[in-house]
Amino acid sequence: MENLSMNQRVLLATVLSLVVFIVYDLFFLPKPKGHQELNATAQSQTFTQKAPEAPKATAPHTITSTTAPSPSPANIDQPLVTIKAQRFDLFIDRLGRISQVVLEEQRYQNEAGEQIRLFNPTKLPKPLEIRFGDPKLNERAFQTPYRYDGPATITLDGNPKTIELVQDLGQERVIKRITIYPDGHYDLQVILAQGHSYYISPGYRPDVRVDGYTLHGALIREADGTVTWIEDGDAKGGERFPGATIAAGFDRYYTTALYNFDGFNVIVDKDEEENPILFIQGAKEFQAGGYVGPKEYERLAAIDPRLTDIIEYGFFTFIAKPMFKALLALYHLVGNWGWAIVLLTIIIRILLFPLTLKGMLSMQKLKELAPKIKEIQERYKGDPQKLNLHMMQLYKKYNVNPMSGCLPLLLQIPIFFAIYRVLLNAIELKGAPWILWIKDLSAPDPYYVLPILMGATMYLHQKLTPTTITDPVQKRIFEWLPVVFTLFFLTFPAGLTLYWFVNNILSIIQQLIVNKIFATRKLQGARDV
Repeated sequence: MENLSMNQRVLLATVLSLVVFIVYDLFFLPKPKGHQELNATAQSQTFTQKAPEAPKATAPHTITSTTAPSPSPANIDQPLVTIKAQRFDLFIDRLGRISQVVLEEQRYQNEAGEQIRLFNPTKLPKPLEIRFGDPKLNERAFQTPYRYDGPATITLDGNPKTIELVQDLGQERVIKRITIYPDGHYDLQVILAQGHSYYISPGYRPDVRVDGYTLHGALIREADGTVTWIEDGDAKGGERFPGATIAAGFDRYYTTALYNFDGFNVIVDKDEEENPILFIQGAKEFQAGGYVGPKEYERLAAIDPRLTDIIEYGFFTFIAKPMFKALLALYHLVGNWGWAIVLLTIIIRILLFPLTLKGMLSMQKLKELAPKIKEIQERYKGDPQKLNLHMMQLYKKYNVNPMSGCLPLLLQIPIFFAIYRVLLNAIELKGAPWILWIKDLSAPDPYYVLPILMGATMYLHQKLTPTTITDPVQKRIFEWLPVVFTLFFLTFPAGLTLYWFVNNILSIIQQLIVNKIFATRKLQGARDV
């Protein structure tokens, strides 16, 4: 590696970090049951089956271990009331819980062409499940169905509807009032006659789009607005968040959440797989808002802009969130998510162009100095101190900053990771077409055209970029990188591949411009001589 310039070291580190990042996402992150398998399981379940046994205790003195329900009577989880809306069907069982939500919009279908069901029936707790601190009262609560005096099926005709559920437990009486809106959010009021201690849950996270590419688990928006994510497998149990405003379980595209912007106390429990389970400390009179459905930015923002914090983009959220807002604005301008991605890529490159141009010109100068650099390296091979001194003198003489080519590369790392997360997590791209054969930007290119074009343009850009690499092994590593990236991108969403392909084309154009500028300067210099 000693023949590599500083720019090439940074480039190699950048590319290798991207490779490691992608390989880790693809092969080493834990991958629970896939989308198709889970939805097939959900489709095969009926509401007349017995409720699943309570999860085994995983740690002492946790909500799930001390107050987990016993097996319920055979009909306790049958639907008590069904809410039908244009966008969804919502089922509430006889324990006053949201047992299932079926998304009815055409684009929300699984691989088998069936409408997506958000919840795995075997996972507890279900949304709006109450667990009492008193074990005997809790046992009775899971044996006693709620009473409901309204129609078994309610159709939302554009206006919200309120249902009232009542549970008589002898020493306690529970009233749940739920006002459900056509967009999937609801208002919740829980009233207890005696005020026994209890906890209520937003439910175990949706189990539809769980993969190694994206985060899935639980999210808490704390009292100061800080958003904390607890990924599946990382829950310790017992974490407390006093005054939190949002408690949500989420997978890649969907969420179930309770929220109160005046604050409530959230306790994080865990199951036997150390996946987080959220509970909220109840009160004699408890109020909250709730939402179950896709993490669509505009839908959440219309309910309350603070709910958009449920949409996570990983470590680079602070960059990714404004980037998605820009992408959304471009979509409204052109009416197509694919062209919005193209425009966003162009805008990013224009903003970075002055800095990139400076770096590319610096790399061109370093290429011209390559013979002199090699000569100095050979002459002072055994004396690092003199080698560095003469290298600095060479750079100063020809007005070259070896670090100036590194900064554009370093800036593009967080930008790439941010847009990587945006294009993976944005449910708006699901079922969104671009042109011709690209019918779904959230799915891989079915004919592999974009990945191959991406690899070809990456290779072409590599050929146009100046290099001082003389070692054949190092040269071969760089030459194979486009092939490696092409193989990775075969399984990536078409939207992400489109971004990278357009980015490569713009890089080629920029490199041609720089090559022409440098050639003109050389010609002018020759004339002056």
